[in-house]
Amino acid sequence: MSDQPVLAPLLTPETWELLNALPEYDPQSADQLNHQLRRNGWSPEVVAAALTQMRLRRDARAKFGQFADRMLLTQQGLEQATRLPVAARHAQRFRSAGIDHAADLGCGLGADAMALASSGVRVTAVEADETTAAAATMNLLPFPEAQVVHSTAERWAAEHLGVPEPADEAADADPAAGPATEQLPEGLGVWMDPARRTERGRLWDPEDFSPPLSMVTALARTGVPLGVKLGPGMPHDLIPLDCEAEWVSVEGDLVELVLWFNALARPGARRTATVLTGDGDQDSHGLPCLQVTPRSSADDFSSGIEYAPAGREGLRGVLWEPDPAVIRAGLVAELAAEAGGWMLDEHIAYFCTDASADPGPLARGYRITEVMDFSPKRLKQWCAEQQVTSVEIKKRGVDVVPEQLRRQILPKRRSGAPGRHAVLVLTRLGSSRLAVAVEPLAAQRPGT
Repeated sequence: MSDQPVLAPLLTPETWELLNALPEYDPQSADQLNHQLRRNGWSPEVVAAALTQMRLRRDARAKFGQFADRMLLTQQGLEQATRLPVAARHAQRFRSAGIDHAADLGCGLGADAMALASSGVRVTAVEADETTAAAATMNLLPFPEAQVVHSTAERWAAEHLGVPEPADEAADADPAAGPATEQLPEGLGVWMDPARRTERGRLWDPEDFSPPLSMVTALARTGVPLGVKLGPGMPHDLIPLDCEAEWVSVEGDLVELVLWFNALARPGARRTATVLTGDGDQDSHGLPCLQVTPRSSADDFSSGIEYAPAGREGLRGVLWEPDPAVIRAGLVAELAAEAGGWMLDEHIAYFCTDASADPGPLARGYRITEVMDFSPKRLKQWCAEQQVTSVEIKKRGVDVVPEQLRRQILPKRRSGAPGRHAVLVLTRLGSSRLAVAVEPLAAQRPGT
């Protein structure tokens, strides 16, 4: 569905004032408010758009805090928009590189432009869709450092950086020759968040993104400081050379992959895992206060620490489940070595240590209490022996459906009968399928 019906009715002073005067969205009273607004003379299109915005603003508070209460949003734009605490980290990297003017090519609703402008960087926010550009203009009104331009990323890059548009014949002449520009604008950096979805769903081929990955590499060849946000599932073999690839997680949720080129890439960092965790505190805008824990390696994806898998004999002490950012960055073996631990299997992202090790927020630890061969019959017997009446099932490398297995192995609980909760880790080590009974470490860090 086009964003036009969602946003266009609200892009007048009268409807904007109406929207900002409405109460917080409540699904229980939405129908009543709908009828009331129509009785007051508002058209069905305006009322529908206003109610949609109220719902989107409520949902957007998790990403934007109190800023969401004055924003124009779309469902697709909200899903792809960067959370403000994460966008603030992007902006910090631009500032640290000495960049005072950022071009946000494909700015969408303006989340990253907001963070850049808040950090004191002048922002040119470029958006191809006219209605979305209008929404970004409204969202960036509190930030005089930001200007919205209705244009495509390709056209803006061609005009200001000399990168030929894909339709230009020059683009096919010699890809290795680079763009025609002789001198980059001083102090300029570029941020890109290519659209990776259409009305038909998610796109998987990077050349189908808008702009495509080939434009990213063309921009990188100009030498301009460049950051590009992509989906965290991007295969390693599609990641361009000569960039830092950073996977970012927030409270254990893997949210993005960012490719950093030229002055925005950190020396000696080819692949990075950045883990953001919080303790429940919020800042003055209602956004979580997050602790940043990075881990980097200079090695490429095809290389790294060599190790001999310990197998079943290594299942002792504490079992560590790395954060998903660590796993996607291919840094599990490095983290295990740093913690004095050992890998169990080359294909399984668990490692073990003795009880004194602590990898920090980069992994979650479980004390191993028992190791069994995996079978539903054996686990049912174990649950009965241990008086287990509820169980959390974690799995890696084992093809089971936890909900179905839970029904198979848990005894029927009699009313008032005692019982306890257990955690089981199901994994494959070599050709063996194992079930590991574990207990979460008592002093887990917030967010791990």
